[in-house]
Amino acid sequence: MYCASDLRKGLKIEWEETPFEITEFQFVKPGKGQAMYKTRIRNLLTGTTQERTFREVEKIGKPDLIERDLQFSYAHGDDFVFSDPETYEEYTITAEQLGNNRWFIVEDMIVAVLFFNGKPIDITLPYFIEKEITETEPGVRGDTATNVTKPAFIDNGYEIAMPLFIS
Repeated sequence: MYCASDLRKGLKIEWEETPFEITEFQFVKPGKGQAMYKTRIRNLLTGTTQERTFREVEKIGKPDLIERDLQFSYAHGDDFVFSDPETYEEYTITAEQLGNNRWFIVEDMIVAVLFFNGKPIDITLPYFIEKEITETEPGVRGDTATNVTKPAFIDNGYEIAMPLFIS
């Protein structure tokens, strides 16, 4: 069990028998009364987010999460199939569960798959991924006092923001 004071951004918790990840965290100490921890949490099963305030004395559960390295095998419709390189056991994760990560998966990529109660629910991609830029507009230098980006499309049609110097 976690105490509310253990909460921080990126921590995975179990609340009402559902795994969540804390995406935003703020400590609030009013002039009168108990300290509170305001959080924005993302449901790891559905991907939805919600705001939740925890009092300092609340206990929060630790989820039964296991992370394993699996290899991407193939995509079939909206399902992405990953296999264990040692046992060749296959696991299916839907495109909805993957979110935007699905655009960056390449053939035979090794990813960290997060399991909750024995079922795959999320993946963590490697830090570096090689994708080809298929289309981008020429960068126009102007008032560039800050980081300026331009839209670009990668080889699977997904639009990302790129720095001006990439052509």
